[in-house]
Formats: sequence, structure tokens, C-alpha cells
Amino acid sequence: MAEDSCATQMRDAAAALLAALDDQATSLAHLPFEDDDSRRWIEYRPRPRPGACLSDLSPTARKAAHRLLATGLSPHAYAQAITIVGLEEVLDRREGWARGRHSEDYWVTVFGEPAGAGPWAWRFEGHHLSVTMTVRGDEVSPAPVFFGANPARVSYAGRDLVRPLAPEEDLARELLDAMGPAGRAEAVVADDAPADIRSSVRPRVDAPVGPPGIAATRLDPTARAVLDQLVALYLSRLPDRLAAREAARLDRDQLHFAWEGPLRPGQRHYYRVQGPDLLLEYDNTSDEGNHAHTVLRRPDSDFGDDVLADHRARQHADEPAG
Repeated sequence: MAEDSCATQMRDAAAALLAALDDQATSLAHLPFEDDDSRRWIEYRPRPRPGACLSDLSPTARKAAHRLLATGLSPHAYAQAITIVGLEEVLDRREGWARGRHSEDYWVTVFGEPAGAGPWAWRFEGHHLSVTMTVRGDEVSPAPVFFGANPARVSYAGRDLVRPLAPEEDLARELLDAMGPAGRAEAVVADDAPADIRSSVRPRVDAPVGPPGIAATRLDPTARAVLDQLVALYLSRLPDRLAAREAARLDRDQLHFAWEGPLRPGQRHYYRVQGPDLLLEYDNTSDEGNHAHTVLRRPDSDFGDDVLADHRARQHADEPAG
């Protein structure tokens, strides 16, 4: 999917969603782009949030919301996202149906006018899922993208039945193995994992968010290749051409990898990859290591700050002198 095609598909899908909403849902789901308090928002916990809830929408509008989500994700990432949504029913059963969790407790919002000349954005969000895309013309700014899972693993008879964020954990462990004892001594920056990802639900993130750990330039070719695969895995949540654009803008020599917590599987652990305008975080620190959070953020460009800066620069350039 080309980047301009991605923007076009988002525009068409957002327009189809808005057309499918009744007046009450439109008042909730269609907000001004300038509403920064609602637009610069990431909340992956079960909390009140801006937007219209899928459970209150017609079947046509619910399907339109899912189609909008799919425009911002690769096919496999969309499958991860829908698995995360389905886990709400599993979690509700585990909790004895006490909290009324359900797989339609997800919310969709469009900011601004998709058919207009100015920037606009959309978000699909609920428990353990938050995807925000900002669009200006044919440019798409794709962050934050948060995926979580509770339970992170559902097993039976010693075999995993559902483990939607398996690659995110397994590749990081491959990297730890590949870097050897000396590399691990640099990479592990704390004996205990934090309670959550360090960026949390902050609308703006300052990087670095903690000790940098081991630099990519300190890794041997094998370990560095695994680090590249780990970064590519997070970027591959995006449609192919958009992921390729994000990969091309990285300064790979400036990347660092840090781990916090024990190394043994099944214990609470956390890692991050950070570099210029990139922050990837993973934690599995609740429910005895069976409750995972992951996020792709761009500290200098989250919520479209990159395309908005370019938009403002062009506006000023077009203003007459004097």
C-alpha cells in the first residue's frame, strides 16, 4: 500500500464512518482537529474516553469503524488488534463477569474534516488498544500505536492457544541471547521491572525515558541484525510503504536497547528501544508476567507533530512579506 494510497484509504474510510453515524454518535465521534485535549490522547486502561462507543453504533457504523482501523495497520497487525479486542471476553470470564468487559467497548473518533484541505486525524481505542493516525494531504503520521494483552498468554495442556504479542517478547529474548554475557551486562539496567511502560498515557514523551542500555554500535553483527528485526517488527504494524518510510528515517547507529527485570521467562520484565524520534516499549509486569503492554511512539512526532510542523512552515512561507 503506497503512502498516498494509505492516506486516500483513510480518508475514504473516515468519510464512510461519518456517513454511517446518526446525529448523537456524530456529536461524540466527530470533533474539531483543534481539540488538543481530546486529540493528543492515549489511554489503554478501562477508563472514560472521547469518542463514540462501538456498542452504541449501528452494525454498518461498527463495520465502518473496523475498516478505518484496518487502513492504519498491516494485515497481521490488524489480526493482532482484533485478537486483543476478543480477549476482553476471555478476561471478563476470568474475572467472574464482575466488571462487564466486552469486545464492543472500543471507541472511535475523527478529528477535523477528512475531505478538507487541512490536517485531520482519527483514533480507534479501548482497553489495551490505541491507534492514532494524523493525515495532511497525502502524508500520514502514524503514532502512537499501542497493543496490549490481558491475558498475554492462554494455554492448555502445556501449549499456547492465544499469545498475540509473542513475537514482541520472543525477538527481544533472541536479542539478549545473541549479545552474550558482556552485552547483557550493559543492556540490563535494573533488576526490577517498572509497573508499566514508562511513557504511560502521557500526551508528550521526552526521550530518553530511562537509562539507554546498550548502543546498537556495541553489538556484533548477529545481535545487531536481531535488533533490526525487533525494530522492523514494531514498524510492521503499519502498512508496508508507511513502515518502509518510517524505517528509512531511522538513524540505526543511534539506537539503544535496555532491559529491566529478571531474564528468566515467566517473570515480570520490561524492555525498550529508543533513538532519535523513536521509542518502542514492552512490559509484562502484572498478573505474574501474563499481562503485556507494547507501544510504538515517536517522541518528536507523536499525534502528527511532524506533519503539522511542515504544514505551519508552508503556511508561513505562503504569507506575503511585510
